[in-house]
Amino acid sequence: MRLKEVNIRVKNKMPNTEKPTTIAQQKKSGIVNTGAKKQSVPKVPIDKSKTDSLPVKKVEKTPDTKTDVSEGKTEVKEGGKKPVQTKPKVKKDYAFVDAKSVPISAKHSIAICRFIKNKKIGKAIKSLGEVLIKKRAIPMKGEIPHRKGKMMSGRYPQKAVGHFIKLLKSLESNASVNELNEPVITEAISNLAQRPYGRFGKTKKKRTHIKIVAKEKKILNKNNEEKK
Repeated sequence: MRLKEVNIRVKNKMPNTEKPTTIAQQKKSGIVNTGAKKQSVPKVPIDKSKTDSLPVKKVEKTPDTKTDVSEGKTEVKEGGKKPVQTKPKVKKDYAFVDAKSVPISAKHSIAICRFIKNKKIGKAIKSLGEVLIKKRAIPMKGEIPHRKGKMMSGRYPQKAVGHFIKLLKSLESNASVNELNEPVITEAISNLAQRPYGRFGKTKKKRTHIKIVAKEKKILNKNNEEKK
C-alpha cells in the first residue's frame, strides 16, 4: 500500500511535457498569440494657407499649323497640335496614258497611232468619232480596199477606235489636272503584248500595249526654235 502511494505522489510532482493539441489549450498555455490591436496613427491637419503660397507651373499650348501647298510654307496658329510640313506640289509639263494588254489588233492600233499623232486631243477624239460612223476611214498599208479621200487604202476598225477614244478622254482629264493649255499628242506608240492562247490552245488572242503622251503647244514651239 505504501509503494502505490509513493508512485502517485511522484507522478503528481512530475512536470507535463506533452504539447497541447487544441487551439483552446494553446491559448491557455500562452503558446498562441491572440494578436494585439494595431495602434491608430492620428491624422495631421493640412494648413491650406501654406499650400496656396506654393508656385504652380503653367502649361503652354503648342502652336497649331496650317500648310500652304503652293509655296510649301507653314502658317502658325494657336492650338494644341504639332507643326506639319508638306512638300510643294510639282507641276508637270506633260500628260500621258499607258495601257497594258488591250484586246485589239496591233496592226489597227499602229495605224490609229499614226493617224492621231501631232493632233490636238479634242480634234483626235472628233476624227475618231467620224470613223465609228464610217464617215471617215483610217489609212492603212497593205492589200486593203481603196477608200474615198486623200488616201489609197483604209479601213474602219471600230473596236480599236472605241478603246482609243476612252484612252484619249482619260488623257484629256490628265492634261486638265496638270493645267496644260492646248495639249498636242507628241507620242503615240503601240507594241505587241504577250498573247494568251484561246480555247483548247488552237488560236492566240490579240493583245497590244499603247502609250500616248501630250505636251503643251508653247513648249513644242520653244523646243523647235532651240533646235533651229
